[in-house]
Amino acid sequence: MEFTANSIAALVNGVVEGDGNVAVNTFAKIEEGKPGAISFLANPKYTHYIYDTKSSIVLVSKDFAAERPVSATLIRVDNPYDTVARLLQIYEQAMAQVPTGVEQPSYVAEGVEIPEEAYVGAFAYIGAGCGLGKGVKIYPQAYIGHNCQIGEGTIIYPGAKIYHGCKIGKNCIIHSGAVIGADGFGFAPQPDGSFEKIPQLGIVEIGDNVEIGANTAIDRSVMGATRIANGVKLDNLIQIAHNVEIGENTAMAAQGGVAGSAKIGKQCMIGGQVGIAGHITVADGTQLGAQCGINRGTKPGDKLLGTPGIPVMEFAKQTVRLKRLGDLFDRVDSIEKELNNRKS
Repeated sequence: MEFTANSIAALVNGVVEGDGNVAVNTFAKIEEGKPGAISFLANPKYTHYIYDTKSSIVLVSKDFAAERPVSATLIRVDNPYDTVARLLQIYEQAMAQVPTGVEQPSYVAEGVEIPEEAYVGAFAYIGAGCGLGKGVKIYPQAYIGHNCQIGEGTIIYPGAKIYHGCKIGKNCIIHSGAVIGADGFGFAPQPDGSFEKIPQLGIVEIGDNVEIGANTAIDRSVMGATRIANGVKLDNLIQIAHNVEIGENTAMAAQGGVAGSAKIGKQCMIGGQVGIAGHITVADGTQLGAQCGINRGTKPGDKLLGTPGIPVMEFAKQTVRLKRLGDLFDRVDSIEKELNNRKS
């Protein structure tokens, strides 16, 4: 499937600079460009590649100013990164083969209705009392426990496990290996040093347009629900403990962990390997850098780094001071030697 520069510009409200009839049929990174590919330039660090790239078309910002000739056709847009994301979505939809129907062998409990345009892959399991929305895709070896509700257009990829009673909204994506609704980590210490399991009787509720990465685990609550609001994006290998609440359009990168009953606000951005303590509130709009450790609540719009998390500028100052510690110790040692010499 080919698209010309003119047709792409019409889709994205861009302005063509160069040959509008040049055609592309694939995508490529600007540093790995090849004829017939479209690339994009969003990060200034990659600007030097535009002069040598072999890509036929490059998306650039409207204020991009070339310092020397560019052989590729340019399409000027407001935001190249957002634009290429839109084009990738369009391309994926055009190329996708959308499966439908029920493959065998699979297990669908008696009384469960498979709606229009839905798909159930081989070796999938759907328990009694489940409700499936129109166009749901449940890929091979996925497990849907009894009384689960899966919203319209949601995709459950191979090997994902949804425990009993959990609710997932519309147009969600649950990637392979994700586990939704396993027991929360609840144990009561006993006088003899052993632990007695506390029953986890709640569920997990996931809103609309949520994406859950591969091998991410979201635990069911002790009572009530662990709640993931609309638009949340969770990367791979994340642990969300029981009774946690995550607000709308918050994004969390890989290998992070959120302890029980923590509340995370709307539109937060949480970097990789961030740890959040239990029973605290992370306010709306908080940004937490990679490997940040949060042991107390935050204020709206906080930008924190380090463990425990501190404001970014304060963290930067501490980093500079730490780098100077070696010199400081050397100076102190020198002063001590000089003082000792004077005493002697």
